[in-house]
Amino acid sequence: MNYYPLIKPLLFKLDPEVAHSLTLKGLKFSHTAGLDKILNPAFIAKPVTVMGLDFVNPVGLAAGLDKNGDYIDALAGLGFGSLEIGTVTPLPQPGNPKPRLFRLVEHQAIINRMGFNNQGVDYLIEQVKKSQYKGVLGINIGKNFATPIEKATDDYLICLRKAYLLASYITINISSPNTKNLRQLQQGDEIKQLLSALKQEQLQLEQQHNKYTPIVVKIAPDLSDEEIQHIAGLLVEFSIDGVIATNTTLERSAVEGHPLADEMGGLSGSPVKQQATYVVRRLADELQGRLPIIAVGGIMNSTDAQEKLDAGASLVQLYSGLIYQGPNLVNDIMRGLSSEHLISGNLL
Repeated sequence: MNYYPLIKPLLFKLDPEVAHSLTLKGLKFSHTAGLDKILNPAFIAKPVTVMGLDFVNPVGLAAGLDKNGDYIDALAGLGFGSLEIGTVTPLPQPGNPKPRLFRLVEHQAIINRMGFNNQGVDYLIEQVKKSQYKGVLGINIGKNFATPIEKATDDYLICLRKAYLLASYITINISSPNTKNLRQLQQGDEIKQLLSALKQEQLQLEQQHNKYTPIVVKIAPDLSDEEIQHIAGLLVEFSIDGVIATNTTLERSAVEGHPLADEMGGLSGSPVKQQATYVVRRLADELQGRLPIIAVGGIMNSTDAQEKLDAGASLVQLYSGLIYQGPNLVNDIMRGLSSEHLISGNLL
């Protein structure tokens, strides 16, 4: 039963951040009460192996929806092939002042400037330990707002060490536009130094724990062709395990004239779809299959997901699409992806 069209008008009358919180709490209540098995659509499995990990299907949840790992089991009930939680930082932080989340309904878009609001990596790890989820779990890590950019690597290493054993993979978020200077880490020598330090630590942790946890890097949609080429080369050079394309955009041309268009923050949803797909395609050209691409950005239906797979992605992730289409979007996409589509998307 698709109940979302009934409650969406009510949710959209609320402040976006309040609606976000209420929706997640509702999902958790539904799961705890055992109602999710009745309300949620039947699970669709189309297994795929990426980065040595077995995904029950290629449609995952993007980071940002469950920043602290409070709703892992409830979200797992929606049929995702993987969940990515975070972004989490070494220390708790409140994020940017409210309001910081805006709906651009006419464009099926969202602007956010949350600023890595989270309860810290130790809290998130405790939530992961409490969860019953046995599927693929990504943990997305970042730096604290107060940490100088030249010390950013230290923050990533702290989170990497703490998340390593419990994560199926770890995402390095260097592309959020809402933490001052963070995107600087995608450029020049800074990304080289960061990737070198993370790879060294990953290999040491592998020896220490006898477990290999893949590292992926999440990049922005606002990169030039030269920057994409540079990052792709470094991902290969340092044997990074995957790349997520893309984060939110600072570009506003697609929503020009909207009353909220000038709000600071990252734009997601339909307006970022075309640019995100372009970055996926450029990465695929540069990487030539040497590491997988996880695509996110403007996926509102199975056609959008297929477009990302055809561009060279191995997996897709959802966020804004869920806000506008509801939880049935996961299975709607899965029904639209035939076995032939999965092959063309480099999934098998």
